[in-house]
Amino acid sequence: MADEMPIQVTERTPGEYWDARHADHDELASGGHIGLDRPGNELFYAQRLGSLLSLVGDLSSPTAPLFALDAGCGKGYFARALARCGHRVDAFDISPYAIDHAGAEGGGPRYAVAALDEWRSPWPYDIVVCVDVLFHVPDDEEWAAGLRNLASLVRVAGRLIVTDEDTAHRTTRGARIAHRPTAAYRAELEPLGLRHTLFRPYGFRENRVGFHVFARTR
Repeated sequence: MADEMPIQVTERTPGEYWDARHADHDELASGGHIGLDRPGNELFYAQRLGSLLSLVGDLSSPTAPLFALDAGCGKGYFARALARCGHRVDAFDISPYAIDHAGAEGGGPRYAVAALDEWRSPWPYDIVVCVDVLFHVPDDEEWAAGLRNLASLVRVAGRLIVTDEDTAHRTTRGARIAHRPTAAYRAELEPLGLRHTLFRPYGFRENRVGFHVFARTR
């Protein structure tokens, strides 16, 4: 009897994983919390959005809008909200499925497919936001490369707003979540001229994640 050929299991790429997740879940759960029902995700998104908008601030005007970037935008919930507030918004995600959905929704942002370390811009941004994305990058080198690229896109006196826990130790949850300590973010960003100014927790149920705000000083 001939030997059976071994079955090869191919690991899905991040783009394939997020394409499948966005296809399998609605516009909130796919980029929110898949363990929550629809009302729970409505509350989760509303609470995060309120905090995010208060951190961005009311600094825009029709003649001088803020230039904002939503990195890892998913289906565009936060990008559309920033555009409704008068900001000029670029947004990108690694998932073509999500970007197709976001583009069909319209609402003002300009969308593109890219990874965190791939996005390039001819101009710097006043605000770069990256909501619930970086702790979904388990590989430390990919995480650092993406974070450094986002930092390079922030203008002097601009802000980088990213989300993670405020913890002292690296914590993994499953194969696709790695929470890094605040010190790891500071170690990557401070040499690039970004200073950590505050951490604001979501304050949503048992969730320990919150907004880390970095301001470019040079």
